[in-house]
Amino acid sequence: MDKAVKLGISILLFTSLVANLVLICVKLREPVEVKQLVQCPKTRWPTYRHDNSSLLFADLTGQEHSTVKDYLQKQNDLDLNAAIFLIELHLPKKLDVLRYLNGSSARPVREARVYLFSDAQQKIMELVVGPLPNPTYHRDVSEENYGRLLPFNARVATTQDYKRFEDVSRRELAKAPRLMRESFGHQMPDLKYLLGVPAGAGSGDQLMWMAFSRHCQGHYLHPMGLELLLNYSDANSSNWHIQKAFYNGQYFDSIEELSESYEVGNVTKISYQRSDNYASLRPRSKPTGVPPIQIEPNGKRYSVQLNQVFYLDWRFAFGLSSLTGMRIFDVRFKQERIAYEVSVQEAIVVYGSNTPASMIMKYTDSTYGIGNYAYELVRGVDCPYFATYVDTYRHFDTNRTQRFRNSICIFEHNTGRPLRRHVTGYYSPNYGGAPNSVLVMRTISAIGNYDYIWDFVFYQNGALEVKVFATGYISSAYLTEGGLQYGHQVAANTLGTIHTHFLSFKADLDIEGTNNYFLTKDMAYHEVQVPWSPERRVQVPKLVEKQLKTENEAALRFDQKIPRYLHIASNKTNKWGHNRSYRIQVLSFNGDHLPESVPEEAAVSWARYKVAITKHKDHESTSSSLYNQNDMWSPAVNFSSYINGESIENEDLVAWISTGFLHIPHAEDIPNTVTAGNGGGFFLRPHNYFDEDPSINSPDSVYLDPSIPSDSCELNPNACLQNEVCMPNLPAFTYNGFDEVIHI
Repeated sequence: MDKAVKLGISILLFTSLVANLVLICVKLREPVEVKQLVQCPKTRWPTYRHDNSSLLFADLTGQEHSTVKDYLQKQNDLDLNAAIFLIELHLPKKLDVLRYLNGSSARPVREARVYLFSDAQQKIMELVVGPLPNPTYHRDVSEENYGRLLPFNARVATTQDYKRFEDVSRRELAKAPRLMRESFGHQMPDLKYLLGVPAGAGSGDQLMWMAFSRHCQGHYLHPMGLELLLNYSDANSSNWHIQKAFYNGQYFDSIEELSESYEVGNVTKISYQRSDNYASLRPRSKPTGVPPIQIEPNGKRYSVQLNQVFYLDWRFAFGLSSLTGMRIFDVRFKQERIAYEVSVQEAIVVYGSNTPASMIMKYTDSTYGIGNYAYELVRGVDCPYFATYVDTYRHFDTNRTQRFRNSICIFEHNTGRPLRRHVTGYYSPNYGGAPNSVLVMRTISAIGNYDYIWDFVFYQNGALEVKVFATGYISSAYLTEGGLQYGHQVAANTLGTIHTHFLSFKADLDIEGTNNYFLTKDMAYHEVQVPWSPERRVQVPKLVEKQLKTENEAALRFDQKIPRYLHIASNKTNKWGHNRSYRIQVLSFNGDHLPESVPEEAAVSWARYKVAITKHKDHESTSSSLYNQNDMWSPAVNFSSYINGESIENEDLVAWISTGFLHIPHAEDIPNTVTAGNGGGFFLRPHNYFDEDPSINSPDSVYLDPSIPSDSCELNPNACLQNEVCMPNLPAFTYNGFDEVIHI
């Protein structure tokens, strides 16, 4: 090709390129038609019919709290004197509720339960007050509930007690001004403290170690190396005094002895040094944008009215006990009652250390109120931004009823993995599956240093999952010689102390009614002769089934090998002749339970058992008590006493389920423990309850085969997504939780 031709082609290509660029620029300047996004509907499908049956289980309203308090203050037979500690719902008897729900009896009377601590009378009282909303009577059930009158020292420490503890400690620490100034930076620094509970070494003791920390964000990670043993046994707080002192690994009989030893140099001194707050949760970097969120293009597929929830085939009532936390009632799937009650019962933590407060620390959190510490949830972090938020009302250790806004959230969630799926490549290719969209009900309890996230999760196959995750701050101790036997160093002079969490739950299952059985299933290998080759023998797994007929047989301990399949079953069968049942599947990573030789173990004896099945009794309603913390040696409720050999054959059965996890703190727990891997829970799963998997009827199901056009929405909702694009309804971000937080 000669040069002239090459030059001509080059000029032609260049001219074409320039022309195209000009055309593109002109097109970019032209206005582009943009599809106007519409707001996503708040609700579109389906329509649910709510009723008022759930109000049997509804928490007391703010007005009901007030009317109960007003009624009691007018009663001349009660010397209240600011004695009301707690007011909450008194649950009616189960049989009365079932008769009402079945239409064979009148609605049970609505009543409140009131806990009173009278300093003047040195007395614990529990009253039932009713009928609500306009009470006219009260009855004392103190002895009826526990079979005895409880000692006054078993009561819960109140906010007034905590203030008195602080006053005594300040009075005593003022006796060692030089030590306080040189060791902690100020003659009377602003201190926080943790209490080593239980108080003392036996019933009636009122001796409590106070472990001091710096008053700053995350003070749990700033132990000071100073602890005081407070004797508060006298009814007159002016006579409370310090019985022992602990300073940097050494013990003293009084503050005076500690101060004198410090002055003459007979102690290993702590030298105060200022440092940055490694426990601060202020982000180390600025946001780079908004993280992903889920949307609801067709509106909410669930409905919440008062305390009743509908979601696809599910319906249930819910509540939040100030003492024990979240609970659900009258749980139905496809219109059949699966459970009468599923509830949180207790959370305990047992610590190890070589410092006094942590050495004896055994927290039972219902004493402080698992539900009481459920504050406002942060939209977009604690729960999805689009969740439904519910307020709760409480009257717990206060002179007024408090409203806790947005303290429960309910939302539908796509877990991001299929609930079921299969693809076939042979013969007739096809794909079938269903996304795993679930309904979640959540609350979070910030009890001291730990935040427990409680989830009740409802699956489209009829399974119910209950799970808990722990986050927040670890508890720490001042690192002294020998401390590394009890954990890891996580900051300067700071020991992350080993501890184990145990969580207690109640699952009152009603499978085809209340006449149920407890069945177990497992596998065992057995040797069989091969029919087509008689000289050969092989080991084959076979099904092993057993019915456990008494409470003692069905008390399944953590320290024993137990069957892998546990079932609450009906004597009615499915289409294939098998007992309709729900399986209890526990997920737990707990450490060892306290040895039964430990005197305090009686207060937490439920933690012996992974699962224990008992016959339902209204007076055996909880696995623990708010009084168990301060009298662990003679507890108000000793769960092991429920297990007394009674028949559980063809009876109304309750499953008591324990889960938890061992926590050996490490550097990555600073500043906060993360939820990943720190939790436990259990499933309630249909097992031969149905004739097939009910999720095959899920409206979310997807089916593909070569004969179906890829853009057909008939069997594939995902093919319609481009037609469902909408602007989500996102309310403005607000947070009022700091107005409602409990101050001590």
